[in-house]
Amino acid sequence: MWEWIKVNGVWMLLISALVLLIVLYIRNRFQDRIEKAMPVGWQGWRLHRKINLIFWTVEGIVSAAIVLGLIVIVLSEEGAASIITPQAIEKWLLERGSRIFVLLLVGIGLWIALGRFLPPLVHRTMARPKRGESLMGMKKREDTLRGVFLMIGKIIITIIIAFMILSELDVDIGPVLAGLGIAGIAVGFGAQYLIRDLIAGIFILWENQYRVGDVARIADIGGLVEEVNLRKTVLRDLDGIVHHIPNGEIKVASNFSRHFSRVNLNISVAYGTDLNHAISVINRVGKELAAEESWRDRIITAPQVLRVDNLGDSGIDIKILGDVKPLEQWGVTGELRLRLKKAFDEEGIEIPWPHIKLYFGQSGTSGELVCKNCSQTNLPGSKFCSGCGARLSP
Repeated sequence: MWEWIKVNGVWMLLISALVLLIVLYIRNRFQDRIEKAMPVGWQGWRLHRKINLIFWTVEGIVSAAIVLGLIVIVLSEEGAASIITPQAIEKWLLERGSRIFVLLLVGIGLWIALGRFLPPLVHRTMARPKRGESLMGMKKREDTLRGVFLMIGKIIITIIIAFMILSELDVDIGPVLAGLGIAGIAVGFGAQYLIRDLIAGIFILWENQYRVGDVARIADIGGLVEEVNLRKTVLRDLDGIVHHIPNGEIKVASNFSRHFSRVNLNISVAYGTDLNHAISVINRVGKELAAEESWRDRIITAPQVLRVDNLGDSGIDIKILGDVKPLEQWGVTGELRLRLKKAFDEEGIEIPWPHIKLYFGQSGTSGELVCKNCSQTNLPGSKFCSGCGARLSP
C-alpha cells in the first residue's frame, strides 16, 4: 500500500483535489435542492444534520488524502521517501501514532460532550427567572450564552489537543509558548481595539443588556439582534440590511423587548370635540381590543388614556399607554389605530389635519380701521397700517 502511494502520490493529490472541489461545489449549489427533494417525512433539522455529516466525512477523507499526497511529494523531493518503509511506519504508529490517535479521540469526545452537556447546564442555570424576566427573555439569554460558551469551549479544546499532539511529535512547545507570548505583547499594542471589543462583549453578556432575538438600537442602528459574541453584535434592520457592530463601539444600547414593551400613542381630535366623550371612546376601544381572544395573550394592560398631552396648532393631542408582551408593541399599536379610526367615524369625532384659517377684510365692516394716509383697510385692534406703516387713529 505504501509503495503504491509513493509511486502515485502526484496522481493521488490531483484526483483528491479535484474530488474536493466537486464535493464543495455540490454542497454549495445543490444541498438545499437535495433536502427539498426528499419526502416530507424526511425533511427537517435531522435530515440537514445527516447530510452535513456525510459531506463533512467525505471532505475529511479527501483532505487527508491531499495531505498524504503532499507529504509523499515533499519526502520524494528531499530523498527521504526511501527510508520510510512499512516497518518504520508500523513502529511509529505503535510508539507515537497510537498516543496521537488517543489524543484525537479524547478531543473528539470532549467536543461531543461539550455540545451534549453544556446546553442542559446553561438551561438549569437559567431555570430560576430573575425579577421581571419573562420566559421568552430567559430563552433568548439561554440561546445567546449557549452559543458563546460553545465557541469558547471548542477553541480551548482545540488549542489543548494541538499542543499535546505537538508534544508527542517531539516539538518543544516551550519556545512556541514563549514566542507566542512575545508575539502577543507585540500584537497587543496594535490590538487595543480587539481587547476593548472583547471586554465590552463580556460585560454585555454578564449584564444581559440584550440577547439574540431582541429588537434593539445599538450604536444608533435599530434592528433584530441575530448574533452576539465577545467581539461583535450582528443586527438586521427593517430593510434586511445586516450590520456588524464591534462591541467596543457600543456606547448606548436600547432594548425594545426587555421584560415588556409599551404602546405609546398620541392621537389628535379637533378643538370642537367633547373631550370626555372622546376619552370614553378611546378607553372602550382599548378594553375591547384587550378582551379579544386573538389579542389578549399579547396585551398585559389594556391601552387607556393617560392625559391630554398637548394643545396643538390643529387639534388636541391625547396620549394613550398600554403594556404588552415583548415585540408586540408595533402590532398592537397598528390594530389600535385601525379600530380608533373606525370608532371615531362612527361617533362623529373628527381627527384634524393641518390647516390655516385666512381672514379677508372688507371695507366698512364694523371694527375695521381705515388708514387716513393710504385708505388701506386694517384688522380690528391694529396700531399701524399694514400698507404704509402710519399710526392708525382709534
